[in-house]
Amino acid sequence: MRQKGKWFYQGFLVFMFILNSCSGPLEWPESPLYVFEQGDPDTSQPADLESALEKISGHYAHYDVVAYEDTSTRTIMRTFIVSYGFTDFYLQEGRLMQSDRFVHAEQKLSRKNAESVFRDEAVQAIKPRIQEVEVFQKEGAWHIFRPETPSLLGIEGDPMKPLSTDPNDPNLTDPDKDGHPGVTVQISVGKFFRGEIYITRREIFSNYLTLNNNGTLSGYVIDRSEQFVVGASKKILNQESNPVQLPDTGLSPVLLVKVDPAIDSFEELMKIRDDIFPEEPEFYQRRNRK
Repeated sequence: MRQKGKWFYQGFLVFMFILNSCSGPLEWPESPLYVFEQGDPDTSQPADLESALEKISGHYAHYDVVAYEDTSTRTIMRTFIVSYGFTDFYLQEGRLMQSDRFVHAEQKLSRKNAESVFRDEAVQAIKPRIQEVEVFQKEGAWHIFRPETPSLLGIEGDPMKPLSTDPNDPNLTDPDKDGHPGVTVQISVGKFFRGEIYITRREIFSNYLTLNNNGTLSGYVIDRSEQFVVGASKKILNQESNPVQLPDTGLSPVLLVKVDPAIDSFEELMKIRDDIFPEEPEFYQRRNRK
């Protein structure tokens, strides 16, 4: 979704000090994370493409999860990035367009007592391009494919080119307006360690969705984003990392629920969050094996 989306937060965690600890990472939960309610099986799907486009069009609350694993570090780091926002589908000269806006994100780490916070200002600075989507019918259901539309975060330039790896690139920006280049990720381990890393991103994601009988859209996110660590508040944090999305799409789901167009802010979304979205995923405690 990882739209990411949401589809779109894979490299926010470069915690070498965590990875050097003796404990191993917590376990992934079972896949798929969710089996979304699809509605009455006797409800008929739209009969033709025109009807399907009209059915899909609307304002949706957006929820997606993207699972990443970083094996470039001394020990494995696993991460869930949970993204909230809004997705709008609308017709433009007979074409179905998708517009995404993200308002909040949570990071779930596979290390005890480790936390990462990505400020809402930084999340809201992610601006995927409006994109025409492909709508097609398969096995009696209507499906939506949103292709990749690379976009930059924390740096200006050509999003179709690889992300710059120059920490002094003159095109660096400060979209979260905290005085540091790129966007800031706040990290902590227990009560004893606090720090920040400053990153740039090239967001590259695609969505695969299915129109359910109850009007929701569900599917999964494919994320191929790039990240560069521009700097950090502490030397130990200023290190490269290369997390990649797990190939198991059951761990990177997306759910869109049509809501009143008046619901358009993070605060309004959180008021109805528990009524329309599932609980956020958690890592499992490693069990002792005999």
